Parts: sequence; C-alpha cells; structure tokens
Amino acid sequence: MATREKEKAAARKEARDRRPRAVAKYIRISSTKVRLVLDQIRGKNVNEAKAILMNTPKSASEPVLKLLNSAVANAENNLDMNRDDLFIAETYADEGPTLKRIRPRAQGRAFRIRKRSSHITIILDKAE
Repeated sequence: MATREKEKAAARKEARDRRPRAVAKYIRISSTKVRLVLDQIRGKNVNEAKAILMNTPKSASEPVLKLLNSAVANAENNLDMNRDDLFIAETYADEGPTLKRIRPRAQGRAFRIRKRSSHITIILDKAE
C-alpha cells in the first residue's frame, strides 16, 4: 500500500522549517487580544520586541514575552544562533477551544458566556 515510506519521510524531514520557533497552546486569553500585541512586535529584532513587550500595558504581553524568551532560548541552545542576529519573522495567534458557561438571567433565561483560549506561535529568523 505505502510505497517508498523511508524516502518520503526523509523528504519531509528535509523540507521541515529550520527556523527557531516556540508555540504556546491553550493560553486563556482571546486570540484577538493577543493579535493586537503580536502586530506590534512583528518584524522587529528580538531586543526591541522585548522592550516593547515589557512596556505594553496589555494582558497578552506577559505570555507573549514568555514565549519570545522561549523562542530565543530554542535558537541559542538547539540551533547555535546568536541572540543579537535574530528578528521576529512570523507571529500568529490561532483560536483554541472555547469553554462555554451559562449566566442566569431574569425570567428563567440563560445567557452563554464564552471563555476563549488561543494558540500562539512565534517564529524567529536570522537577520542578514
């Protein structure tokens, strides 16, 4: 049924993205709120992005800063890259699962409360 399994696996492994990345899943904050913060740091070098995140008064800046530090550590320890040469190539926040809760209202009605979560990804690249 499956022909050339080893060759296909080797081709997939070679085509895999070699850039350092970090992914945080199931973060309990709405992805639209995270995207506001990610838009501010996209395309910046790592030190500048870190300074922006430390001075941004948004609740999403804390998990994004933690994720950025993780991506930099992945680049330094796993791929032997220099921290000063890195910049943020891609950032995106995908929607995670939503917790659905009920809020009682007047006359026996119930309103739905949606507690949203998100999956955040930061991909770094070497500045040339």
